[in-house]
Amino acid sequence: MSARPAAWVFVGDLGELRLGPGDAHHLSRVLRLRAGEDVGASDGAGRWRLCLVTSVGGGDVRLEPAGPVVADEAPQPPLSVGFSLVKGDRPELVVQKLTELGVDRIVPLAAARSVVRWDAERAARGVGRFRQVAREAAMQARRTRLPEVSPVTSLAAAAKALGDQGALCEQGGDEPPSLRRPALLVGPEGGWDPEELACGLPVVGLGPTTLRAETAAIAAAVLLCGLRGRTVQEAAGITRSK
Repeated sequence: MSARPAAWVFVGDLGELRLGPGDAHHLSRVLRLRAGEDVGASDGAGRWRLCLVTSVGGGDVRLEPAGPVVADEAPQPPLSVGFSLVKGDRPELVVQKLTELGVDRIVPLAAARSVVRWDAERAARGVGRFRQVAREAAMQARRTRLPEVSPVTSLAAAAKALGDQGALCEQGGDEPPSLRRPALLVGPEGGWDPEELACGLPVVGLGPTTLRAETAAIAAAVLLCGLRGRTVQEAAGITRSK
């Protein structure tokens, strides 16, 4: 992007540029945009264009194209972070920060030692809320791609799906995070249980201190995104002695 637009929205069609009521309210009532200001609009799949606000009123905001449709190349490799459910609004904080940092796939986990237990109905509502939080965070961060927020899953299912792309985060892990394993799974504050640690995924460490579950998930995302964006240099051939 050559310039920072005043706001960012997601639309279903970059040709029609129709805003939903919630987005129109946000632009008009919260950000108080006026006619003549620039807005970036994306389809959530990497395509976007610069737009111009032509009118604001009656809870409606009208946009018109002010630039061509641009297709951003997807960064490689895709990054995934799984986090075990915790109490209160901390899961929403995790989803928000992982989205802002640039994680491509967010996986809520039901671990053996998780304090939070959601039934199917509560899990569906929770994931729906996570997806809304991710959308809002992607707008704030000016992302052209919305992250995928997976349904709540077990560690066993996540490990099977990730295969050789995944690793567990655990204090005292043998190696630091690496793009060779671009999917990191973070356990609850009680840690993974022995059966989960035996799932076949390698174990990586995030540092010497004991982190809260939400802090560990955000730290994992910072490291992976930093490695991919080359703001962090990957250590070569480092294995911690046991």
